[in-house]
Amino acid sequence: MGEWHDQTDEQVFEAFRRDDAGAYRELIERHHDDLLRFLTRMVGDRASAEDIFQETFLQVHISAATFDTSRRFRPWLFTIAANKARDMLRKKNRRKTVELSAPIRKSESGASFIDLLEVDVPPPDEAMDLSERDEQVQRALAQLSPTLREVLLLAYFQRMSYAQIAEDLGIPLGTVKSRMHAAVASFARSWQIVSKNSPASE
Repeated sequence: MGEWHDQTDEQVFEAFRRDDAGAYRELIERHHDDLLRFLTRMVGDRASAEDIFQETFLQVHISAATFDTSRRFRPWLFTIAANKARDMLRKKNRRKTVELSAPIRKSESGASFIDLLEVDVPPPDEAMDLSERDEQVQRALAQLSPTLREVLLLAYFQRMSYAQIAEDLGIPLGTVKSRMHAAVASFARSWQIVSKNSPASE
């Protein structure tokens, strides 16, 4: 971190807009792991995620002057990334059976991503270990359409509010809510299928 240790993302971004090259590098380093993990979940493979990561920060560079500094930097960054991921999936015309490889990570509260969905997931000591459960979670996520997966990941992984998602994606609040309901229901169905077909359940 060095000189940026006590600086918020927004302060570092302001320094970047003042042509401090070190600030731009700091922003990339701060968000590298989380953003790459998010993108891998969105598009299904690490190589494509890395390409979109680069495109996202290029867009940040291009759009720096238009960013409203009264807003938080991180949601803006992840929304750019989500839009680019959706564009890539649309271009490739992928179906929803992509393989996801990003590990599920514990949040600060100790709850894993899947726990937040309130789906009946057994503890890791019941018939499966953490890696097996994570693989099942990823497979269930892969069954969602890019549109539903995007809203689900922004809400749960990035802790963005429905209102914030609606504003950043440019869609009505009601649409966000309906997509979230559909995404959670779809995930729950996919989870039941995936968990029943797992070796541990046989």
